[in-house]
Amino acid sequence: MMSKEKKLVEEITPMDEDFARWYTDIVKKADLIEYTSIKGCCVFRPYAYALWENIQKVLDTKFKELGHENVYMPMFIPESLLEKETDHVEGFAPEVAWVTHGGNEKLTERMCVRPTSETLFCEHYKNIIQSHRDLPKLYNQWCSVVRWEKTTRPFLRSMEFLWQEGHTAHATAEEAQEETIRMLNTYADFCEQYLAIPVVKGRKTDKEKFAGAVATYTIESLMHDGKALQSGTSHNFGDGFAKAFGIQYSDKDNKLQYVYQTSWGVTTRLIGAIIMVHGDNSGLVLPPKIAPKQLMIVPIAMHKEGVAEKASELCQRLKKAVRADIDLSDKTPGWKFAEYEMKGVPVRLEIGPRDLENNSCVLVRRDNGEKITVSLDNIEETVTALLDNIQNSLYEKALRHREENTFDALSYDEFKETVDKNGGFVRAMWCGDVECENEIKEDTGATARCMPFEQKTLSDTCVCCGKKAKSMVYWGRAY
Repeated sequence: MMSKEKKLVEEITPMDEDFARWYTDIVKKADLIEYTSIKGCCVFRPYAYALWENIQKVLDTKFKELGHENVYMPMFIPESLLEKETDHVEGFAPEVAWVTHGGNEKLTERMCVRPTSETLFCEHYKNIIQSHRDLPKLYNQWCSVVRWEKTTRPFLRSMEFLWQEGHTAHATAEEAQEETIRMLNTYADFCEQYLAIPVVKGRKTDKEKFAGAVATYTIESLMHDGKALQSGTSHNFGDGFAKAFGIQYSDKDNKLQYVYQTSWGVTTRLIGAIIMVHGDNSGLVLPPKIAPKQLMIVPIAMHKEGVAEKASELCQRLKKAVRADIDLSDKTPGWKFAEYEMKGVPVRLEIGPRDLENNSCVLVRRDNGEKITVSLDNIEETVTALLDNIQNSLYEKALRHREENTFDALSYDEFKETVDKNGGFVRAMWCGDVECENEIKEDTGATARCMPFEQKTLSDTCVCCGKKAKSMVYWGRAY
């Protein structure tokens, strides 16, 4: 059995050896996904879906506290509806999956499987918004979408993925902008407080913004391998979609006005972020606030009198305070240790005959492996405090990693060398010209991740062309 225990961990490729293979190993070995016969489509196994449910539960509560209501739109979009907003359809055209037949009959108009639902919401809003009294409309949808991706990777980029998409309509441009930023901040707070992932908030360049949006705002996070990940976006549509679809309302003076709209979303990509920010060579490391199981009890020497019974009693006590479970299977303790390390359970509780004599148990932290012997008296408070400490420690560790891998570049040579040698975020000044943006991407593979809200003048000139700079930009290679 010991050889099998050893093999369980050895099957993970070390992240410093091959990060992509390490990632794939974890999503398989931690029972997160199973591949299917459909390229780019995966089965979300119970453990992965439990993670998504926890993410969904927290965000759904936050959305409703802000006044949003959940709705559900159709899966199919007629081609004529998709084409009403020119920039939008051009932006999504390469990724659209088309339905051309119903049964054996060819459709008179082909339909796409939703890559996103702006057009459906616009059609609906046109029908239900008549007066200023109907505004604002604060809707959200939990669903799946399909995008015909050429290169796929579980959670990060797949043909079908789960997400939420908020779509709101407002009477004024100011209200729409306020909503756009409010939802971006909601995402940022969620990532930092629940996923323990620090983010950079900012605006996308026009080249990188959502097709059809006036402005796109983003939260960007840094993975362990130094690549960036767009972790959530919030878009201000202005009145462009409203004019394309004829969404008007009568204002207080009985004059017709166009609405102003927003859209915002996060996806199951967040699970990929959790893996790549916190994981290690033993598997997942899950932030306690989002972990399906926060504590796993592993009895030691279960055949000894009273051990299994006391462990089960302890589990029932702890379930009232945290998400606790117990493993009473006949696997060896060593196997169980490796399994729950692989699955990233934040705390393991070990209890055996000697612990029973001393009214104690051993708590083992997943994040740093520390073992502490604690009294069973007030164990609920002890475990809760430890989980809070782990949550904070994971955030601080991720923040240190980001800070240590954020660099400033004043010249183009320095910029290129930094991207190639260090990876990470590179902060540099930009003139605002898309030609420089394209040149940087072609030369280095780095893209403009965002123009951060917290601007800093590193120099007066663009890092690429030397012309007058307009913004400091976070650049980086990204997933």
